[in-house]
Amino acid sequence: MTLHTFHLAELPSSVTVRALRRPPSGRTVDGLDHAEPLALMRLGAPVISPDRLQLRRMAVFAQWRDEAALERFLRDDALGRQLSVGWHVRLEFLRRWSALEALPDLPVTAGEWDQDEPVVAVTVARTRLGELPRFLHWGKPVERLVRDDPAVTLALAAVRPPRTIVTFSVWRSVREMEQMVHGRSAVPDPERHVAAMAERRRRDFRHEFATFRLRPLSEHGSWEGRTRIVPARD
Repeated sequence: MTLHTFHLAELPSSVTVRALRRPPSGRTVDGLDHAEPLALMRLGAPVISPDRLQLRRMAVFAQWRDEAALERFLRDDALGRQLSVGWHVRLEFLRRWSALEALPDLPVTAGEWDQDEPVVAVTVARTRLGELPRFLHWGKPVERLVRDDPAVTLALAAVRPPRTIVTFSVWRSVREMEQMVHGRSAVPDPERHVAAMAERRRRDFRHEFATFRLRPLSEHGSWEGRTRIVPARD
């Protein structure tokens, strides 16, 4: 069964830079379909800020042919061993909106879900460089909206220059995530996401974009001293 993972680790900046320049692929890692290595950003941080590109804090979003391939990577690969000392969550793909050229075989829907179960959302955007100022103008309010939602247990953004931006969020429930998407969260200015999507439809910021809904299967390690980031299902 195809498996997705999201990894977080504090690493030397040289390791992050090397992965950004030469991402792991199926040619270099057996059983890997695709990987997005990234440097973390702080959600809502000023555009010109060291927090906007944190080379010592690395994230990786990946798709594997099976769990055995992931285990080999964490055990035998140089980058995998470094990531293994951080935190990662193993994920089951459920749904996508739009698509990535790098992941052509994902169906639109691959399973069913309960509205009250925990869920992970990942977005991957390849921005049009000329549209980057608009993207940041409309995207930063959405970053803060997600960051401050009480239903979120972890939210972050990460980047691979010059054009890839990824967001990752863990939600207590599908229901609460959908409330945010549709502007019905119990937070100030809840329609920030709706407004940004309307602006994107008016004139797209990106040449490629996809949103993934994923079921957390298991989490491993710790991040910033935290464990049990994925909420337990009642």
